[in-house]
Amino acid sequence: MITAFLVSFGVIFVAELGDKSQLMAMTFALRYRWWVVVLGITIATTAVHAVSVGLGHFLGLSIPADLMSIVGGLAMLIFGFWTLRGDSLDDDESVKAERVSKSILLAVVGSFFLAELGDKTMLATITLATDHNWAGVWIGSTIGMVAADGLAIAVGALLGRRLPEKAIAYGAAVLFFVFAVWLTAEGLVTANNFVVTMFTITAVAIIVSGGTWYVRSHREHGRLEAARAERGRIADEQAPAERSLTTAAD
Repeated sequence: MITAFLVSFGVIFVAELGDKSQLMAMTFALRYRWWVVVLGITIATTAVHAVSVGLGHFLGLSIPADLMSIVGGLAMLIFGFWTLRGDSLDDDESVKAERVSKSILLAVVGSFFLAELGDKTMLATITLATDHNWAGVWIGSTIGMVAADGLAIAVGALLGRRLPEKAIAYGAAVLFFVFAVWLTAEGLVTANNFVVTMFTITAVAIIVSGGTWYVRSHREHGRLEAARAERGRIADEQAPAERSLTTAAD
């Protein structure tokens, strides 16, 4: 088991360096709490590598990596528009922050789970599980991937302290769109199927049109709320002066 752990850790750690998952981890870390990102990656990696070990050791089967890659690409497209929308905080910041953390955790888990299905790290884990102890491969591959992505998260967290919020939001959205093109293109090339291609094009068109409308409507709502708040602030500032003038007149 020790040998399986060490081999799996080394192989997956090296395979993850420069991979799209590591870039995704950095992107999430630019926008959200690092511990939420780490927890999400750990949950997703544990689940994906459990599937990988099961396929390699118990079943010896493969999965439709092309469809999973396309689904992952569509998910990245949605996350890109979600990032462009931005987050808004009300006075009850503690409650809002808790809700955001929960939603981001689900987003991280879902995106990494979909991105890793059919990825080279999953295929490497399946291969390792065919010849090594399944428990050692599961633990070693999971820790190896979390460690590699942890490096990217540290870089993203450091960059996040030095960049303005708007630049971070636009940069993260662009990276999500790049991941979307990357994953979707990989899936379409592998599938090489007309029906799958048309379905993907239709889904992309729906997501882009819906996402564009959603971002615009959210920003318009934000501008209206800001204007309303500004009018309220001006009214509050003018009220004492008006009361003093009334008192002086009396």
